[in-house]
This record gives sequence, C-alpha cells and structure tokens, in this order.
Amino acid sequence: SQQVRGTATLKMISIRLKSVKNIQKITQSMKMVSAAKYTKAERELKLARPYGIGAQEFYKKAEVKDEEGEKGQLIIAVSSDRGLCGAVHSSIGRIVKTDIAANPNTKVVIVGDKVRNILQRLYAKNIAMVVTEVGRKPAVFGDAALVAQSIINSGIEFSKGKILFNAFRTVVSFRTTEMPLYSQNAVANASKLPVYDSLDSDVIQSYTEFSLASLLFYSMKENATSEQSSRMTAMDNASKNAGEMIDKLTMTFNRTRQAVITRELIEIISGAAALETKN
Repeated sequence: SQQVRGTATLKMISIRLKSVKNIQKITQSMKMVSAAKYTKAERELKLARPYGIGAQEFYKKAEVKDEEGEKGQLIIAVSSDRGLCGAVHSSIGRIVKTDIAANPNTKVVIVGDKVRNILQRLYAKNIAMVVTEVGRKPAVFGDAALVAQSIINSGIEFSKGKILFNAFRTVVSFRTTEMPLYSQNAVANASKLPVYDSLDSDVIQSYTEFSLASLLFYSMKENATSEQSSRMTAMDNASKNAGEMIDKLTMTFNRTRQAVITRELIEIISGAAALETKN
C-alpha cells in the first residue's frame, strides 16, 4: 500500500513538473514576442505624439470649454482584445465604472473587447458602441479615422466628453490618463476662436473630425505601447515564478523518490533478515 501511494505521488509530481515547464516555455516565448512588439510600438509612439499634443494645444489656445446643457457625457475607453498584460484594461474599466456611477447619463464607446467584458454585466445599457479587432496589428491613422467616423455617424450627442487610455511612462509603469473631448458646438462657441480667420461651419466640422481621429490615433498608440511593456513585464514575472515552482517541485520529486527507494531497501533487508533468522 505504501509503495502504491509513493508511486502515485511520484507520478503526480512528475506530471505537474512537466506542465509547469511547458508553461514556462510559453511565457518565455510570449515575453520575447512582446519585447519585439514593444520596441516597434515605442518607436512608432514618438511619431504619433504630435497628433495628440497638437490637437490638445488648439483646444487650450482657443479656450474651448464643455458645452452647456444636459446632453450627457461621452467616454471613449481605449483598450484592446488581448489580455495577460497586468492591470492595463482593469484600470480603465474601474474609472469608467466610477464615472457612470457619478453620472448615469453617460455613453461609452469602447475600443477593444476587454473593457466591454468588464462593463457588460452591470452597465450594458451605457455602452453605445464597441470596436473590436484591436491590438492584433499596430494601429495606423486610417484605423483611428474609421473609428472617429463611426462615432460621428452614430449621432451621439454630448455636452462633456473625454478619452481614457494608458499613457506610457517607462518599461515597467504606465499611467491611466484622460484627454478632454469637445463637441462641434463647443468648438464653435470657443471664446478665442475668432482669432483664427476664415473659420466657417464647414471648416470647424472638418477640423473637429480630424482632431477626433488624431486624438484617437495618439491614444491608441500610447495604449498599445503600455500594453506591450506591461505584457512583457507580466510574462517575465510569470517565467520567474514558474522557475521557482520548478525548483520546489524538483526538490519534492527527488525527496519523494529517495523516500520510496529507502523504504524498498528497508523492506528487502528486513525480508532477508527475517529469512536468515528463520533458517
């Protein structure tokens, strides 16, 4: 009975050890892939930053303010369809939940499927639009323009808006950031807008659409870089944890095997001693 239990324990430890080693190979491979994607994303982020910074500077110089009225709030939450990257998606989902609780008249446009999964259960009625197939390939300006055009065509009216995304800081850190978003009426009623010449309604509409696409493109690039760096860090930590588990399981396996061998030797010697005593 003891031999059977010892053999079963060894087999279970061996199976678990093999599975942990396979997991470590997967996490190490994912870390290498994320490292390559992170390098490319960081390089592209430097080229994308002027789009977002330029649009924000125009709003500051023209002193654009939120439109008065009770049209509600619009939040564009930028995430992706892929997980295993720490708190990149949950941090955005947590802020959106807080804003919806404070202002129930809030519409949310979600870029990426992960935040949709977070909000679907309790705040499905506040979700106005979901854009999927995001994060598999690096975003280009055309992708942001399509999302912006879809938002404009949906006819969502709002008096206050913002874009939520994760701003890249370092390889091991990011900051969940929000950028103000203004409607066309808010831009048209800006106090210092008359400083710019030849601004009719068509020009304001065109610029509003372009600035929305620029802000989305910038936020998607920031979020993609934060996601890849966070995934790279998460997979590195997972590989280290797997290594520690492998060491512990190997030690347990060796001790159990040694105990089984020792017990078998004791039984053989005891049997031989019993035969000698009988003879």
